[in-house]
Amino acid sequence: MKPKGIFLLAGALLAVLLAGCEQPGEQALPPRPVLVVHPQPAHEGSGIYPGEVLARFQPELAFRVSGKIIQRTVQTGQRVRAGELLAELDPADLRLQVQAMQAQQVEAQAGLALARDELQRYQTLYERGLLSQSQLDSLRTTEKSARARLQQAEAALANAQNQLEYSHLRAPEDGVIARVLAEAGQVVAAGQPVFVLAADGPREVEFSVPEQAYAAFSIGQPVEVTLLNQPDTRLPGMIRELAQVADPRSRTYSARVSLADAIVELGQSARVHVSGPAGPSWLLPLSAIDGEGEQAVVWRFLPESGRVQRQQVRMTSFDERFVRIDDGVQAGDWLVAAGVHLLQDGQQVRGLDADNRAVAAGSED
Repeated sequence: MKPKGIFLLAGALLAVLLAGCEQPGEQALPPRPVLVVHPQPAHEGSGIYPGEVLARFQPELAFRVSGKIIQRTVQTGQRVRAGELLAELDPADLRLQVQAMQAQQVEAQAGLALARDELQRYQTLYERGLLSQSQLDSLRTTEKSARARLQQAEAALANAQNQLEYSHLRAPEDGVIARVLAEAGQVVAAGQPVFVLAADGPREVEFSVPEQAYAAFSIGQPVEVTLLNQPDTRLPGMIRELAQVADPRSRTYSARVSLADAIVELGQSARVHVSGPAGPSWLLPLSAIDGEGEQAVVWRFLPESGRVQRQQVRMTSFDERFVRIDDGVQAGDWLVAAGVHLLQDGQQVRGLDADNRAVAAGSED
């Protein structure tokens, strides 16, 4: 073989060996997943709160005596008139008390009649000088005591008759039975609620105020109310009542909105619209803030391209959890909420919302 051919063959073998020793090229890494969130309105209390239409006056109705319910004449949702019978207790024991008081009254009447007759006879003897002044005074005292015992018996009889009448529970005013809390055959104590009456008159909307927004609400604050069957009609209202103590289970505060003369039905679902101050202001997690020097920066995720964009913002205040932003973001923006210090402008990422769902173009939730 010629020397030139040998050199060519050796060069080819060397090239093959060198190619086999080269490291494989690095594979492209998949887009990094990032948590993205929407900015939340910073106006505490602003928003829409679900509620329910109730009567302003909803007294709990109860018997004034204890006993066993023998009949209930109304149902939930039934309209009643003032004085209408709602339920009745077994009156047997109460009637016996009336009879006992009547007997005591008869006894007291007889005692008084005897004391008066004796006083009249001895008064004649006193006038004839046959009875001393002290004896006459004693008889007068006996007659007064008999008269007092009769008054006591009459009062006890009237009380027993009242107790018998209290075995009938009647509607104190016109309205609708909102709730039934006891059934026929049940033994109830005096004062134990049996019905809740939604009295005719003004209507209100009751809703719950979150604990973190409580400071933004006050009595007299104007709001607007929409009904579920009339979503396009906004009724003016005013917060009339605001609880001072949170519910121990839900940790929310009960509030009531007065609807003035609006015609609404009991139990309707409603929405209370509370407006915040004018001007955009947003809350972001503290972990969403990046920056250079004194300039605060957030990273906007663009679902159309799957990339992040650097955005300067104006930060006005912050606490251990949130930052308040007055400029630089808008409602509906997707903003990276964690790991912002690892991002670069234009970097390809995979946006995930709080429920670990991929955020694609056109996503709003």
